[in-house]
Amino acid sequence: MTATAAGFASGKSHRDENFPVASILLKRAHRAPVMAFYRFARAADDVADSETATAPEKLALLGAMRLTLTGERDANVEAMALRETLAERGLDARHALDLISAFEQDCTVSRYPTWDALIDYCRLSAMPVGRYVLDVHGEDRATWPASDALCAALQVINHLQDCAKDYRALDRVYLPLDMLEVAGASVANLGRPCATPALRSVIVALAARCEALLGESAGFAAQIRDRRLGIEVAIIHRLAVSLTKRLKFRDPLSQRVHHRAPEALGLGALAALSRLAGRP
Repeated sequence: MTATAAGFASGKSHRDENFPVASILLKRAHRAPVMAFYRFARAADDVADSETATAPEKLALLGAMRLTLTGERDANVEAMALRETLAERGLDARHALDLISAFEQDCTVSRYPTWDALIDYCRLSAMPVGRYVLDVHGEDRATWPASDALCAALQVINHLQDCAKDYRALDRVYLPLDMLEVAGASVANLGRPCATPALRSVIVALAARCEALLGESAGFAAQIRDRRLGIEVAIIHRLAVSLTKRLKFRDPLSQRVHHRAPEALGLGALAALSRLAGRP
């Protein structure tokens, strides 16, 4: 086991994510603490997603990250850096600890029986990210419900885009089993070169649920006092809306869903201009 998690590093950075992370839109003073959180999350995610490590090995390293974050050990550099950041900003570790719980769950849970079970997972894996960014900016916690809806939608969108890869590489399935059963689809369908009509119907139904979550978070950007963060949230929301529409018409098993850089840039510019003009 490597205390720095370097042996599990995927090489993925914030520039490889589907949505902006600590972009130049954010004030310089806020970018560093957001990046400290991202590096911690990236290191933990890489451990949980390792295709070679055993579950006990993953859990041991994630446990070391947890203990480092709480100050009981100094075993992980990413957790130490975040711990220092939290102390400097007067923030607690609750959001990062929730993330660790999500990654520990990934090591032991590979199926989700219902939509509610999947959303419970998102409460640990996605919602803490938005809440942390809001806390860094000193935003009112009344914004949390809208943030939670957006973050859950982003998480499920990622699961849908990567559903075949997650199944083939990790035997991990985030599509609710009851929805697959009702549609007449099976987990094994995720291993096919293209989605069956039954599997497509489940993906489309889940995309529709993401649309509902995005509807709940449509006014989120306008609730944020920090103008620059509000613009970044507006951009993220616009990108998520676009990806959700794609998932309703494209097969993630055989077609590209992710935005290419020019597409993301164009959508982001439109969202930023709309937010600056005060339009939703």
